[in-house]
Amino acid sequence: MKVALLCGGPSPERGISLNSARTVLDHLDGDGTEIVPVYFNSKKEAYLISKAWIYSNTPMDFDFKLKKSSLLLTKKRLIKELKKVNIVFPVMHGRFGEDGEIQSFLETNKIPFVGASSTTCRLAFDKFYANEYIRQNGFFAPTSIDVSKSLSSQKRFKKISDFFKESNIKRAIVKPAKGGSSIGVFSVETPEEADEKVKYLFLEDLDERVVVESFAEGKEFTAILVENRFATPVCILPTEIETDYENNGFFDFRKKYLPTRQVTHHCPPRFSDEVMEDIQIQAEQLFSLFGFNDIARFDGWVFPNGRIWFSDFNPVSGMEQNSFLFQQSSRVGFSHRDFLRFVLRNSCRRQGVGFSDIENRIDKKLKKKNKRKRVNVMFGGKTSERQVSLMSGTNAWLKLRNSKIYDPFPYLLDTEGNIWRLSYAYTLNHTVEEIALNCKNAKKDQKRLLCFQEKVSKRLALREGETSEEMFVPEKMSKKQFLERSPYVFLGLHGGDGEDGTLQKEMEKIGLKFNGSGSKVSKICMDKWKTGEIANSMGVDGLDSTIGSLLSLKEAYRALDKRETAKIWRDICKKTKAETIIVKPRSDGCSSGIVKLISHTELKKYLEYLRTGVEFMPAGEFSEQNDIVHMPRGKVTDLVFEKFIETDLISMEEDRVNVVEKGGWLETTVGVLGERGRLRVFNPSITVAEGAILTVEEKFQGGTGINLTPLPESLVNVVCVKKIKKIIKCFIEKVGLEDYGRIDAFISSKTGDVKIIEINSLPALTPSTVLYHQALAEDPPIYPTELLERIIKYGGY
Repeated sequence: MKVALLCGGPSPERGISLNSARTVLDHLDGDGTEIVPVYFNSKKEAYLISKAWIYSNTPMDFDFKLKKSSLLLTKKRLIKELKKVNIVFPVMHGRFGEDGEIQSFLETNKIPFVGASSTTCRLAFDKFYANEYIRQNGFFAPTSIDVSKSLSSQKRFKKISDFFKESNIKRAIVKPAKGGSSIGVFSVETPEEADEKVKYLFLEDLDERVVVESFAEGKEFTAILVENRFATPVCILPTEIETDYENNGFFDFRKKYLPTRQVTHHCPPRFSDEVMEDIQIQAEQLFSLFGFNDIARFDGWVFPNGRIWFSDFNPVSGMEQNSFLFQQSSRVGFSHRDFLRFVLRNSCRRQGVGFSDIENRIDKKLKKKNKRKRVNVMFGGKTSERQVSLMSGTNAWLKLRNSKIYDPFPYLLDTEGNIWRLSYAYTLNHTVEEIALNCKNAKKDQKRLLCFQEKVSKRLALREGETSEEMFVPEKMSKKQFLERSPYVFLGLHGGDGEDGTLQKEMEKIGLKFNGSGSKVSKICMDKWKTGEIANSMGVDGLDSTIGSLLSLKEAYRALDKRETAKIWRDICKKTKAETIIVKPRSDGCSSGIVKLISHTELKKYLEYLRTGVEFMPAGEFSEQNDIVHMPRGKVTDLVFEKFIETDLISMEEDRVNVVEKGGWLETTVGVLGERGRLRVFNPSITVAEGAILTVEEKFQGGTGINLTPLPESLVNVVCVKKIKKIIKCFIEKVGLEDYGRIDAFISSKTGDVKIIEINSLPALTPSTVLYHQALAEDPPIYPTELLERIIKYGGY
C-alpha cells in the first residue's frame, strides 16, 4: 500500500510538520506500507523528496538544495504522482495545511486523503468564526473580537479599547485568527498592549486578521478524537495541562514542544468523572457539528463554574513521538503504529479504498519478536540534561521496536535514583518528573484508568489485533536489581553518573555490556578541561582547543564575597587573551550553564545565579542570550573560561546559503561510529545558532535550529573537509573513544584547522539529532534504526 505523506508548507509551523512527518514515517513505513514523502516549500511548490530528509531538524536544513537534489512537481505532475498512491496523509500545520486549501485541491482532483474536508477546515480552523459558530449552536464560548489588517490604526485601537471596557477585561489573549502551536500568541493586560501585539502580528505577516479574547480562567485540556469503523466519533482520554499562568504565562511554543518542568500533563486529567464525560460528549458532538472526518484535536478549558469551552479546533494534530495524540491513544493500548494504522484503515474504509488485513502480519511480527535479543533502554536521571535524556531514550526505544535483531524495553531512572520498568503508555509523558509521579500513583490510579480504558475501547469498537500494548503497573527496582536483570543496557543518559564513567565502571565490574565508551574514556570525555588539554598537547598541525582558563568555584565564590570579581575577570581576560568570554562548568553538557560574558558585572551575576542553585536563568540576562539557560543540577567544582570565537554569519534562502565572513570560523559537530575495530568519522555538519550560544532547543528539538549536513562546498571545500576528518580521527584515537560519539568543534573554512570544544561519549539520540543526519548522508545511507543496531552490535552484543 502506498501512502503519500504531505509535509512542510508556508506556515511558521512547517518545522512542526516535519516532526509529525518523521513520526508517521517511523511507524507506518514498512510492513506492507510504503511512504512517499511530498514536501511543500514556503512558496507552496511541491517536491518529491528523499525519506532521509524527513529526519532533518528543520526544513531550512534542505530548502536551499531542493532544486538541485529533488524533483519539482508541477501541478499536473503532482496530481499524477498523488493518483499513483492509495491515499494521501497530510501532516501540514497552519495555513495551507489546515485552512482547507490543500484539502480543496485534493477534493477537486478526486484524490482520497486522511482528515477533514475543505469545508470543515475553513470553518473550524478560523478561531473567531469557529467560536461564533459553536455559540450559535448552543455551546458555551466567551465573546471575542477579530481585528482586520485593513482597519486604520485609530479604528483598530477603538475596537480593542471598547472590547476591553464592555467585557470588563483584565487580561486578554491576542492571536492570529488562523494559526497554531502558540506561534504569535500573546498574553496582555491593557488595550495598549493588545494593540501593540496586533500591530506586530500584522507587520510580521502572520495573518490578515487577529483575534482578541478574554483570558480563560480555569483548567486547560486537550482531547484527541477519532472515528471508529462505523464512522462514529470517539473522544479518547483528555489530557489536563497544568502550567503557571502568572506573570502573563500561558501554554506557549516552548512548553508545547520541549520537555520542561514549567508544564505538567495529566492523562487522565484530575477532573471529576462527570466533567470527563461532559468533555467527551461535547467534543464528540462538536466533531459531528463541524463535519470532521477520521481524526482531530480539540483544545479547551474547564471554567471554575464547571462550564466547558472548546477554544481551538485542530484538523491536523501534531504527531511528535510523545504528542498528546500518542499519549492519549496509548492509554487504551495503541502503539504508535497501531494508532496510525487504525486511523488509516478507517479512513480507507470511509472512502472505499482497499486496505490489507493486518492480523497475519501482527502474528508474524510477534513470532519474530520472540527471537530478538533483549535490550533494556535506560533514560532519565537527575542532571540538568534529564529531559533530553528522556527524549533520547524514548526515541531509541521506539526506533528499536522496528528492529528484527533487538527487542527494546524502556526503563526510567528517576530523580531519586529508583529505576522503573515502564509500560508503553507510561513512557510517553514529557518529563522525567511526570513519568515518576505517574509510576508512584499507578496502583492508586489503576482502577479509574481501567474503567476509562474499557469504556473508550468499547466505543472505539476495537477488533482483535488492533491494539498490541499491555497495560501494567510500573515495577520499581534498585539500580543493582536492574543491572542484574539486564542482558544488555542501552544508555540514553546524559551528564552526571550516567556519562562520566561512574555507571560504566559498575557495569564493567559485573561484565555487563553497554553502548558507548568504557569508564576511563567516559570520564575523560566528560571533563572539558582534560579533553582540551589532550588536544593542545598532541602537536597535530591544525589542532588545538578552546580552553583558556580554569577557576575553582570556591575561589570564584570567595572573590564574589569579597567583591573582587573585577580582579578575577581581569585575570581571566589575560589568560584567554580576550575580552568576550564563554563560561561553562568543567563537567556538564547540553548547553548547561554555558553563557557569553562581556564584563565583570556579568560574571558576578552568573556566579550569583550559580550559587542559588536555580534550575534555569531567565532569557535576556546576558549579552545575546535570547532564551533561558539551563543550569547544572549536580555538584560543580570548576569553571572553564574560553575566548568567545565569533563565527561567520550564515543565513538561509530558498535556493542558497549566504555567508557574511567574520574571521572564517564555523561551529561544527562531527559524529563517529565504531566499525570493525576502528572509528568511522562522518562528514561534519554546520550548526547555526540564533544567539551567541547554541541552545538546548537548537541542539535537540525538532523544528528549531539549523544543521547543514553534509557541509555545503560553498562554505568549506572538499580539501578542508578531508583535513578536518583526518584531524578528528587522530584526536578521538588519542582519547580512546569507543563505539560511537560526537565531537563539537570550531573549524576554519579557509584552512581546515580544528578547535575542539568537547566530546560527547553518549551523544543525544533525539528524533532529529544531527547524528542521524550525518549517518543518512553516508554512502550508502544508514537509517536511524540501522544506526542504533550498529551501535549495539559494535559494542559486542
